[in-house]
Amino acid sequence: METTNLISYAENAIDYGVMGALVLMSIVTLWLFIERMMFYKTVRVEDYKHRDELELDLTNNINIISAIGANAPYIGLLGTVLGIMLTFYTLGDVGAVDAKKIMTGLALALKATAMGLIVAIPAIVAYTIALRKVEKILTKFDVAAEQQG
Repeated sequence: METTNLISYAENAIDYGVMGALVLMSIVTLWLFIERMMFYKTVRVEDYKHRDELELDLTNNINIISAIGANAPYIGLLGTVLGIMLTFYTLGDVGAVDAKKIMTGLALALKATAMGLIVAIPAIVAYTIALRKVEKILTKFDVAAEQQG
C-alpha cells in the first residue's frame, strides 16, 4: 500500500512539476514576446543619441526567450526520463511484465518531451522575430544618423 502511494506521488510530481514548469515557461515566453512587440511599435529612434543605448533597450529580455527555447526540450526530456524510470520501477515492484502497463507508462512519459518541444519551437520563432525587429530598428537608426551627419 505504501509503495502505491509513493508511485502515485511520483507520477503527480512528474506531471505537475515538469508540465507546470513547461506551462510557466510558455506563459513567460508569450508575455515577454508581446511586451517586446509593443515596445518595438512605440520606440522612436530619434530619441536616442547613441546606437548602444538603443540596442540595450531593444534587446532587453529577449535573451530569456532564447534561453526558454533552448532549455524547454531538456526539461521535457527530464520528464520523459523520470516517467520511464517510474514505469520500470512500477514493473519491477509488481514483478509481472504487463505489455499494456509498459506501453501506457512509456506513452505518458513521452508526453513530457512533446510538451517541451511545443514550448521550445514557438519560443525560438518568437526570439527570431524579435531579433529581426531589433535589426530593422537599428538599421533605421543607422540610416537616420547617416542622413544627419
